[in-house]
Amino acid sequence: MSLVWTLIATFLYAEIVVVLLLVLPVASPYKWNRLFKSKFLAMLAQQAHLYFFLIMGVLILFLLDAIREMRKYSTHEAGGHEHLNVEMQHSMRLFRAQRNFYISGFAIFLVLVIRRLVTLISAQANLLAQSEASMKQAQSATAAARTLMAEKSTEKAKEATEDSTLTEV
Repeated sequence: MSLVWTLIATFLYAEIVVVLLLVLPVASPYKWNRLFKSKFLAMLAQQAHLYFFLIMGVLILFLLDAIREMRKYSTHEAGGHEHLNVEMQHSMRLFRAQRNFYISGFAIFLVLVIRRLVTLISAQANLLAQSEASMKQAQSATAAARTLMAEKSTEKAKEATEDSTLTEV
């Protein structure tokens, strides 16, 4: 494998690790959101679209190169009595082109999956924070309503006792 394809395969393996970290319950959405909002990642996020399109462009270029290589080696005509060595080399090149196609294709797919997972985890953390705030607000409103109801019932009880004392006199 050439150095370029080794780097792309390493990038693919790193993407697999990142997807597993994001999907498995390693950390809560709050912690992931805090990590995504950190100063370092916020600095990167300013140019994230540029990085995303740069990575996608490079991966698409390598995907197109792999497709070109596959087409080049798949049109090989198996002549009657070729040497076994030539046929084996041709099959090896076709296999490498197919391998490179799958590596670059899965890398592109996982870039899109990671981007979507990050947005979904951030949205989930925001929704959880909003729901907690709504629950606290509802609980405080319930407590305030209960105290008002208790005050009204004590006022009515006082009025009832005053009225009963006035009617006795």
